Amino acid sequence: MTIKVGDRLPDAKFTVMGADGPAPKSVKEVFSGKKVALFAVPGAYTPACDKNHMPGFVERVDELKGKGIDTIACTAVNDIFVLTHWAKDSGATGKIEMLADGSGDFAKTIGLDIDLSEFGLGLRSKRYAMLVDDGVVKALNVEDSPPVVDKSSAANLCSMIDRSF
Repeated sequence: MTIKVGDRLPDAKFTVMGADGPAPKSVKEVFSGKKVALFAVPGAYTPACDKNHMPGFVERVDELKGKGIDTIACTAVNDIFVLTHWAKDSGATGKIEMLADGSGDFAKTIGLDIDLSEFGLGLRSKRYAMLVDDGVVKALNVEDSPPVVDKSSAANLCSMIDRSF
């Protein structure tokens, strides 16, 4: 079953890069008591993710924060080492929290996983963006096709904030 607006995010674990290396971080730790803009990509360094999706969020960090967003986070079915390097290469370090969903457990739990095996990518996350307030989904924009960055763009999410919170 796919998560929808009004649902509470289920408990799951991500991996983040801590001061001492990889560390677990729960959904509650990321979302409790905060307004979060979460976007998901099918894969770090893949063309649409690297050239369109991530740059849009990096460019709009100040706008999102100015609209009351406490945390901007990115998740992908990649390991935290790849996401950490991607954040560095894309200028997202210190601006966007990278949440590794290495085995796709979060994507599967919320029903936004996609099998991209025919392209050699295996299980991945669908491309989406959501606004979450204290763990409850307030807006959810899922792309119909993995290479498209339209509904899930930072620009579109920014335009929805005033209506969602």
